[in-house]
Amino acid sequence: MRSVSARRLAGSVVLAAAAVAAAAVPAFAHVTVQPGTATQGSYTAVAFRVPDESDTASTTALEVDLPTDHPVASVSVQPVPGWTAAAERTKLATPLKTDDGDEITEAVTKITWTADATGKIGPGQFQEFKVSLGPLPTDTDKLVFKALQTYDDGTVVRWIEEGKEGQPEPQHPAPVLTLTKAGAGTSADAHGMAAPAAAPAAAPAHAGSDSTARILGVVGIVVGVAGAALGALGLRRRPSA
Repeated sequence: MRSVSARRLAGSVVLAAAAVAAAAVPAFAHVTVQPGTATQGSYTAVAFRVPDESDTASTTALEVDLPTDHPVASVSVQPVPGWTAAAERTKLATPLKTDDGDEITEAVTKITWTADATGKIGPGQFQEFKVSLGPLPTDTDKLVFKALQTYDDGTVVRWIEEGKEGQPEPQHPAPVLTLTKAGAGTSADAHGMAAPAAAPAAAPAHAGSDSTARILGVVGIVVGVAGAALGALGLRRRPSA
């Protein structure tokens, strides 16, 4: 009886480890904006990182909405081999004013990337779509970019859910760029790009790396418990002297 109970315990632990590993996989697959932070009022370049989540289908299109409540005056895209980018401009309800006193009445509010036959993102692959933005708004602490990811089997994944403080991360979170206030030690170059006045500090660790470390730590603990359970099972089954 003890042997049967031990086997059941070991089986339950192994199943729990598999469940933890399975739950950890989607955390790597979100569409995100990299890096995740930028300075208010600065110009910056970001990349929308798009992993392919499907086991059988390839990603053929990405549509990103830029926030209309905090529009960005200057938006340009970096070419991606195998992809065509189209920017959609919208008339602004409230024109933006430049440092020269001019008014900007239109801004890019949507960018759509479409793959040709050679540019698809296959299963187990990812692609980055780089965009230059600026000047970033100074009246908000974040920019939310809602995105749609289209697969060649017709599936559309809507990365549009906004997370709430104190709540679990939504299943399909929208990419978010956190905006921080300019520090006293920063200055701007000729293009308005924020730059440190002194030698730059070490770059912060990638948010995804931190998540990966936590997930792998949990999986390691569960696998360790599973190993201990299997070891105990082996000891129980050894004949006594």
